[in-house]
Amino acid sequence: MSNPLFYGCGTALVTPFKGRRVDYDALEGLIDWQLEEGADALIVLGTTGEPATVSASERPAVIECAVARVRRRVPVIVGTGANDTREAVRLSIEAQALGADALLVVTPYYNRASRSGLMAHFNAVADSVALPVIMYNVPGRTGVNLPPETVAALARHPNLCAVKDASGDLRQLTDLAAACGEGVAVYCGNDDQVVPAMALGARGVISVAANVIPRPMRELTHAWLEGDPAKALDWQLRLLPLIRALFSEVSPIPVKAALSAMGLIENNLRLPLTPLDREKAEALVETLRKAGITVQG
Repeated sequence: MSNPLFYGCGTALVTPFKGRRVDYDALEGLIDWQLEEGADALIVLGTTGEPATVSASERPAVIECAVARVRRRVPVIVGTGANDTREAVRLSIEAQALGADALLVVTPYYNRASRSGLMAHFNAVADSVALPVIMYNVPGRTGVNLPPETVAALARHPNLCAVKDASGDLRQLTDLAAACGEGVAVYCGNDDQVVPAMALGARGVISVAANVIPRPMRELTHAWLEGDPAKALDWQLRLLPLIRALFSEVSPIPVKAALSAMGLIENNLRLPLTPLDREKAEALVETLRKAGITVQG
């Protein structure tokens, strides 16, 4: 893969389940559809892929399935984060051996590492592989923020060349742009903030909503990249109701409900995640219909 750090829209894929097992047929179907719709990259086993409940034996099979199905047409980026640095290193080495083009590594959760701990963690992962590593900041999930000045310091490592910022804080994105300049590839981690993030220099988005609307999310990002900010803003505002509906509950609960309503996967999550309640599910289906998306029933 000549350019694993993509421009545009990378889809943070769900992991479909059937009963107690990963549904590899459904996963292949999702990948085929994403490629047909123009996804610029595919992210497997990120937050949306429920990695906390994908077993150690299932992980390599999911990665192998994605790599084989994509056939290097777009980058396959694998989530290899953990709150044990040794485990994050192991997962990263495994993903590289299985053909990943880049890695997505979340800040260590629960431990609440200090700045020196964050520096040591990311450097240990980056030292263990020969792949680009996207640092992933999502403090709402992990309980720890990755400050812009720490990102800038980490970016001295040649493999730590990108960051996905899902802080939801535009001031932080502004500070990130000021601290890192063009030396770090920035990806927006919030579907409702793609235009402001790209205005601050982001290359695009790692998107949950793109599971359901891959083509529109691609159009949004490429409008900006092609110099048409008005078109990008129009897409952002038109998609907001659906984006909000897809985050009516913790991800990936609503997006799996949407994909199930579209007939693409079973609405199956692993505990402690549970399906949307009836009221939210009905509201989501109505929003899908209003967006012109065909649903079953």
